[in-house]
Amino acid sequence: MLNILWRNMKWRFQNPLSIAVTILQPLLWLILYSSVAGQTMQNMGIGNYTAFILPGIIVLVTFSACSSGGIINFIMKSSGSFYRVLISPISRNSIVLGQMLEAIVVSFIEVIILCVIALFFSVKVASGLSSIALMILLIFMTAFFLSGLAYSISLFLPNEVIYETIMTAIVLPLFFLSSALFPTENLLGGLKVAVMLNPFTHIINALRSLILGEPILLGDILGVIVLFTVLCCGSYALAIWRLQKETAY
Repeated sequence: MLNILWRNMKWRFQNPLSIAVTILQPLLWLILYSSVAGQTMQNMGIGNYTAFILPGIIVLVTFSACSSGGIINFIMKSSGSFYRVLISPISRNSIVLGQMLEAIVVSFIEVIILCVIALFFSVKVASGLSSIALMILLIFMTAFFLSGLAYSISLFLPNEVIYETIMTAIVLPLFFLSSALFPTENLLGGLKVAVMLNPFTHIINALRSLILGEPILLGDILGVIVLFTVLCCGSYALAIWRLQKETAY
């Protein structure tokens, strides 16, 4: 597992453009969109709009980093190393976890970069160390779920062009149909139902409460943790099953 993680991280740092590309769009959202929409949101009672959208941008950059992790599979297949790994005496769990952990590490690198840049926009985490630890757990669970999902999807599809199209079709609706960019209190009807059914709405709300120092109910945060524990187990099981199907071929 650690060998696969190290090999993929080596590829990342030899190709730093892969990190730059995945963090570029979230950075633009954080800097440009918050500046443009900030004044309007102040009229709605949101003081620091950059701090308000930071949790959603953290989820977006995690999406991007984990999606790019799936591209590595296509690179490995084209070079033949993917099949060499499959026939080597390495457990399927180690292969999947090595790939997923690489995406998780890249996600945290990019989240740290985002948070450092957010400091220049007067964004401060109002909570203490225990809340920061809880934020790290929530981000880890988000990245674990998304990396497993991206890995599985990459094994279902024939090439990276279709993969990128499918991932874009998944990421954008989930991002916009969440509480990433706007408060959900005044939403009505089917739109509110769709937003509240989106699991990332709840992770974003939890992260936002921790960043802004808002009171958060233990039951709410436990509910989010339980939800993403189930999602993480599901995406990991799907990734293992799909890799075993590759072996069968």
